[in-house]
Amino acid sequence: MTPPARKPLTAARMAARTALILFLFVSVFTALLAGAYLWTLPSIEAAAAEEKMKLIDEVLPRERYDNELLGDALVLDAAPELGVDEPARILRARKNGRIEALVLEAVAPDGYAGRIRLLLALDAGGRIIGVRVIAHKETPGLGDYIEARKGRGQARPWITQFDGLNPAATDAREWRVKKDGGRFDAMAGATVTPRAVIKAIRKAALFVAANRERILASP
Repeated sequence: MTPPARKPLTAARMAARTALILFLFVSVFTALLAGAYLWTLPSIEAAAAEEKMKLIDEVLPRERYDNELLGDALVLDAAPELGVDEPARILRARKNGRIEALVLEAVAPDGYAGRIRLLLALDAGGRIIGVRVIAHKETPGLGDYIEARKGRGQARPWITQFDGLNPAATDAREWRVKKDGGRFDAMAGATVTPRAVIKAIRKAALFVAANRERILASP
């Protein structure tokens, strides 16, 4: 007995079958990508945390605290004083349970070539422990001397001039470049950049001083 002949696929059925195959392919591919992402996520997060800690190590030695620094953060409302429009995240370094230092980012919005991102560490009394420039677009060979690595080989990199100072306990007139009557050195012909950095550092330190009780008291 001759088996019945198969009916040829209509255009609609062919389109439906193609769509189903594509849907299955995309679903499987998406599932594989999601699985790979979840599998590698811990490694990605660990690498990001390690890079962040390398930056923090430049402004705050690890022997000054014994807590998990990245896990002890206080998030404050948007802080224009820090040059940012988003909430401010302040890391709290503790020694034997007591807050000994604070680490935060600030932005100088008025650099010669745009925004200059800074990382600062201050002790609980408001004294600056260290400052580093972590991102900028200043002119190479002219305004980029604000980077610590540009000062290697020198007696003292420019950015270290702030170490040990307490802006809240210092006359505001001192927080200028020497050309403007202040205390800070600056390269001749490239004073716009340091002016922006000096102002941003002072504003950030004063912001911390103004919110000190809240920062130190929050659990």
